[in-house]
Amino acid sequence: MKSGVRHQLAEKMAGEITLSDSPGQALKKWRQSFNIPPGVLAERLEVSPSVISDYESGRRKSPGTAIVGKIVDAILSIDEDNGGRYINKFAKILYTDFDEDVIYDIHEYASPIGLPEFAEVIGAVTLCGPMDQTIYGYTVINSLNAILQLSSSEFNRIYGWSTERALIFTEVSTGKSPMVAIRVTPFKPRCVVLQGITPEEVHPLIPGLAERDRITVLCTTMDVETIISSLRGKLW
Repeated sequence: MKSGVRHQLAEKMAGEITLSDSPGQALKKWRQSFNIPPGVLAERLEVSPSVISDYESGRRKSPGTAIVGKIVDAILSIDEDNGGRYINKFAKILYTDFDEDVIYDIHEYASPIGLPEFAEVIGAVTLCGPMDQTIYGYTVINSLNAILQLSSSEFNRIYGWSTERALIFTEVSTGKSPMVAIRVTPFKPRCVVLQGITPEEVHPLIPGLAERDRITVLCTTMDVETIISSLRGKLW
């Protein structure tokens, strides 16, 4: 495992948790990003699971920098013991630039944003899936170029630092291609936004594919530049 990657990840995670307006939510985001159950993290830290739950819910006073450091180290150590799957995933993000003709914009949130608020900003309507969800970021993707140019491992880069995000696929015709691409890759987003079409134009297979992977699907006809500027203009 590259020590440089581990160090950079640790700094990013600890900084985001410490500086967040909701440290507990930021901690929860990173624990879930590494797919670590709270009980497993608690066992590694030699504390009761209720301690992790109290930190994440805000019932316990926000952890100081020393405790945050121990929690981050525990998360990374657990992943290393399991083969470093998620550290390797984030390493590709740290050391690889995104092609501008594939990724139009990518952004992370320190605190969770509700899907209803997110959808309102980009003028999106619900096609299927629950709206009582939160996301920690979004990626605006050229749908055709992503499918044509990215390998399955490169496709995972569009998730940024967390899969709990909205993937906005632009200029889609029916939405089938990006949903099939997601279906055959290991990581699944919280939400998919199909840009450029209305719910009536969506391929009939989409709701079934989304339900299998528990993905909320939205549609918007707002143009890409306005989507990016509107999201960047929100002080979330």
